[in-house]
Amino acid sequence: MSQEPKPIRPEEHFNNLRRWLEMEGEAERERLEERRKISSSAQAERGGETLLGLFVSNHTSGLGGRYLLTLKKKKSPDRLPWHKFKVGSPIILSSEDGSQTQAIQGVVSGRQASSVEIAVETWPEGDRFRLDLSPDEVTRKRQIAAMDVAQKASSRLGQLRDILLYDRVPTFRPNVEVIRSEKLNKSQQEAVAFATSANDIAIIHGPPGTGKTTTVVEVIRQAVANGERVLACAPSNTAVDNLLERLVAAGEPAIRLGHPARVLEVVRARTLDALVEQHDSYFLIQQILREAEQLERKANRYTRAKPSPGQRYQQRQEVRELRRHARMMERQAVGEVIADARVICATASFDFSIIEDHPFDLLVIDEACQSVEPGCWVPLKLADRIVLAGDHCQLPPTILSKAAAKEGFAISLMQRMVEAYGERITRQLNVQYRMHEQIMQFSSQHFYDGSLTADKSVSGHLLTDLPQIKSDTFDSSPVTFIDTAGAGWEEEIEAEGLSKLNPQEGQLVLQQVQALCEAGLSPSDIAVIAPYAAQVRWLRQHSEYDQLEIDTVDGFQGREKEAVVMCTVRSNDKGEVGFLSDARRMNVALTRARRKLIVIGDSATLGADEFFGTLLQWFDDIGAYHSVWEFMSAD
Repeated sequence: MSQEPKPIRPEEHFNNLRRWLEMEGEAERERLEERRKISSSAQAERGGETLLGLFVSNHTSGLGGRYLLTLKKKKSPDRLPWHKFKVGSPIILSSEDGSQTQAIQGVVSGRQASSVEIAVETWPEGDRFRLDLSPDEVTRKRQIAAMDVAQKASSRLGQLRDILLYDRVPTFRPNVEVIRSEKLNKSQQEAVAFATSANDIAIIHGPPGTGKTTTVVEVIRQAVANGERVLACAPSNTAVDNLLERLVAAGEPAIRLGHPARVLEVVRARTLDALVEQHDSYFLIQQILREAEQLERKANRYTRAKPSPGQRYQQRQEVRELRRHARMMERQAVGEVIADARVICATASFDFSIIEDHPFDLLVIDEACQSVEPGCWVPLKLADRIVLAGDHCQLPPTILSKAAAKEGFAISLMQRMVEAYGERITRQLNVQYRMHEQIMQFSSQHFYDGSLTADKSVSGHLLTDLPQIKSDTFDSSPVTFIDTAGAGWEEEIEAEGLSKLNPQEGQLVLQQVQALCEAGLSPSDIAVIAPYAAQVRWLRQHSEYDQLEIDTVDGFQGREKEAVVMCTVRSNDKGEVGFLSDARRMNVALTRARRKLIVIGDSATLGADEFFGTLLQWFDDIGAYHSVWEFMSAD
């Protein structure tokens, strides 16, 4: 890059971030208040952030004395409506019948098609409950505190701050030796070597299907092999668990920090709680706590005989001393487990006070483009250098406050650094292992300057290559676009809502799914993607396949299926496409399919947008264009 980025004053930069955080917090609080005022079940649940009419169908005791409650619908126990409750999401549980005046806070610990499991500290009173996504004020306060420290820092954190605000130039070590892994392709090996050579910051840019997490795991393994300690983070619990699972599979026994209820079952054995339970002193700690509990019950027990003066006080003093000793032993066990760990995994906005006395050589933030910048400053103070991994051409952070997003809150730290320094601090991966080369082609050309190639293992694979598929029953080409222009399938506004849907287009989507299933493809190998929550709800309501995944684009980030059917919903005489014009969202949608991509839309509406005009031309160029009349006459 010929021109150096202009330095940003720390006070100005952090004040902006604090203000945007407050705007976002206010937007979340307002939306929660609006949801809680809505009495109609159907209307309240439309946004996916509220579930009503729930009952406790099962419960168990979780780690740390928490209650794990399984919630189901009374009226529809077999399936919940579409919702945004994910493992780790903060929630508010409240009684619908007024039995409990105080709402209970907790987190989502699991989810199934028919139920949501939550972890709470208090048993709820009542029979019918509502569940709301909660504003995460604790995380926001943690982010503000981290930025306060960074703004004033003069140590290594101060140097990193100056680099991230363009007041100091990132540097790299020449001719760094790395252990070459035969499992990585050339661009992945180059990215690992480049990240290893960074004195300050390096970025790994991973387009869809290019093995970004595989490369990140190798960066971490190289650092550990060099005697370094690594803190590995991501913005979501799911992304952290995915990274941890891959690390353990690669032979790195990493440790997972975090609320055990936020951690997927498959990696709970690697949580700090589980590892402390295996410590030599754990049995003794439990013995001491049991003794304290027995002594406390004895002190509180009512007896006819009058206790001797000071007896109960003395017993309670002994209880406090026993518990103090147990806590001290537990802290020592935790410290020993952490001190022995070479890799620690946690969400980027975790409370890292437990490891502040254990410095790290390297901080890795995976899926960095999905995190707002304040979330990255929380772990930054703990490490000497940083590797950010992600793709700024896919989904940005989710921002509720439109004003904050417009001012710059939607720009992640990784995107900002890529735009400032470009190839000087970035290495892009260029071989993808997911899509048929034709499915990959448009994304490669439009977003990545034609730099992607499909690995030979996937470049020509089709649905008809799968043994169970009957090839004579459907169009086996990798890409199909079905144009609904002229059919009169106008978009609609959902009753009592703001979200859009297109039932006729939805019928065609389900027809395509049925054709794929009749050809031999399992519904679990198919994804249906719709841009609007109302369309997702309509499709789920009318689909006959329980294993068919139907969700918004955001729900499929990082995912893949053998076949994807996408509907675009928009069909109007004004040529309005709304937030579909965010090309990054379409980049995600178009790159989830491995062997078959079907896109359905109204070219007369979509073509008014420049991006869609280019996409429609590409469909035509590769012979993927079909009119809806072909499918209507086939019926």
